[in-house]
Amino acid sequence: MRRREFITLVGAAAAWPLSVRAQQPAHKLARIGLLQPSLDNPIVARGYPAFLEEMKKSGFSEGQNLTIRFVRLDQDSQGLFAETAELLQKVDLVVSVGAEAALQAVLAASRTIPVVIWAINYDPVALGYVNSLVRPGGNITGIVSLQTELAAKQVELLTQAFPGRTRLGIFWDQISGDQFAAAERQARSLGLDVRPLKLEDPPYDFDAAFQRLSEGSPQMLLVLSSPFFAPARSRIADLAIQQRLPTMFIFKTYVEAGGLMSYGVNAQANYRQLGFYAAKILNGAKPADLPVQQAVQFELVINLKTAKAIGVDVSTAIQLRADEVIE
Repeated sequence: MRRREFITLVGAAAAWPLSVRAQQPAHKLARIGLLQPSLDNPIVARGYPAFLEEMKKSGFSEGQNLTIRFVRLDQDSQGLFAETAELLQKVDLVVSVGAEAALQAVLAASRTIPVVIWAINYDPVALGYVNSLVRPGGNITGIVSLQTELAAKQVELLTQAFPGRTRLGIFWDQISGDQFAAAERQARSLGLDVRPLKLEDPPYDFDAAFQRLSEGSPQMLLVLSSPFFAPARSRIADLAIQQRLPTMFIFKTYVEAGGLMSYGVNAQANYRQLGFYAAKILNGAKPADLPVQQAVQFELVINLKTAKAIGVDVSTAIQLRADEVIE
């Protein structure tokens, strides 16, 4: 653009009546309720900023025209349902990240408020929360990542990484029960000897859990997905190294804390999708018209420093498939 044309445009903009500028569309205050693990949870810490960035792209900025109220999922069900019922009196839309209990708490308080879910460990179609992925109907849409499928894949990757090992330990809890069933089926189909250990009464004592696990002499360990596992990721990684036990996790943050391997969804990508859908609904879209998305970005991460510490070699084939290798 020529300088003279630029000056003309600037002058015209400056002369534009203030009353006309004031008529330009602006977002009213948007109020979102967010059910998720606490903000210091490593998965949330990685994903939540991406949610805020996506909201900002659509014109919603926290502290300006956006307020967000939180309910933590890592609490007993009575507290979860009570806090959610109170929350829904103060928000226009709910974002639910986590297990089915989060959505149940929302629906117990309201059947009409728009809900954007990241369904973890449950299938919203099979359970009747939405009509279908393409046409959800009703007031619910969002993302699905079926941890049951991931659990089976994690078992497969472990056997490919360590083909000579057959005794598989599994850490699971009530929240990850469906994952455990899928992992156990896959393990038995591959001829593995499963040594499961269910953890109860959080916060869990992982020192005691590893002691009990060692009695079965496992050769590999699968740690399934639970909001009660993630806060102890560093301790779990340390104990696995002490027992020289190759361990598979679901999220990269476990591997960054010293775990050996992880395979799971990209948390940042999913949080961005949540922000995109939340903004669309606040701008007038109906949840019924927004198809439920299946998570499509997955990542395999390997920590070779940990492999060296426990004295194992990860197969070259698995290393070549990794999205990231920590050396």
